[in-house]
Amino acid sequence: MSIEQSAVSALDHFEKSFTGADDNHLAASVFEGGGQPILLFHGGGQTRHAWNRTARSLQGFGHTAITVDLRGHGDSAWVQNQSYSFDDYASDVAIIGKVVFEHYGTKPIAVGASLGGLSSLAAQFDSDQTLWSALVLVDVTPRMQRDGVERIMGFMSDRMTNGFASLEEAADSISAYLPNRSKPKSLNGLAKNLRLGSDGRYRWHWDPAFINGPRAVNTGRTQSVEFRMSAARALNIPTLLVRGQQSELVSEEMAQEFLQLVPHAQLADVSGAGHMVAGDRNDIFQSAILTFIEQTLA
Repeated sequence: MSIEQSAVSALDHFEKSFTGADDNHLAASVFEGGGQPILLFHGGGQTRHAWNRTARSLQGFGHTAITVDLRGHGDSAWVQNQSYSFDDYASDVAIIGKVVFEHYGTKPIAVGASLGGLSSLAAQFDSDQTLWSALVLVDVTPRMQRDGVERIMGFMSDRMTNGFASLEEAADSISAYLPNRSKPKSLNGLAKNLRLGSDGRYRWHWDPAFINGPRAVNTGRTQSVEFRMSAARALNIPTLLVRGQQSELVSEEMAQEFLQLVPHAQLADVSGAGHMVAGDRNDIFQSAILTFIEQTLA
């Protein structure tokens, strides 16, 4: 369980590495702001770079933002035993939280989108100590719309093996999946979510065993709605649920159910955003979590 600083890779952040529950390397970027540590965990199929704009904003407000590539994603290791259940992600997240607390002397705030959010929730529930000083769940609740989950998993699986002939082809595929989002003028950001194979084709920057392995993401006790609801009921820390108003995963009824499970929680409904809240309306998303964080620290 280590946190090791390496060379500075940019003026505004540097790279660190964590060691996960299976002795697996976990890549991270630290946007040092001198204040409250905030851990940002991405959704399934994404990488830590999805949080770059949010991390810089948090840093600008004097906080220390740490973005992490979850196991099997981005620059983090593909685990040899192919363990990618929510339970496995929760174990990694718990270790990271404890190491950050030891390093900074302050319990971090956890901000988790989808996979990252459920992992943070489960990690807190399983822990014999308070891991987070506060928790932000981004468009994820204990109960989710099945058709939305299936649509997301279908998109991820569709080109998982064959990949794309070019970055442009990948961009076209994303645009067809997210027609409400403008196609980016630059493909530099997209390139960080893809890896170029020896055959010249681009594939998603995550281990296919995440979906089709022997211990895939849809296995384990953390996958059950009952477990997640129990974890939500047990929350006794400041909590914010950020929901995209056009979310295909979290309906308004499911958001209200969460508020009944966690009566002290706050809800931020982001207009014009779907499941990819931070990418769809980053300005409103950042405002919501900054306001919550400032309230929490007051």
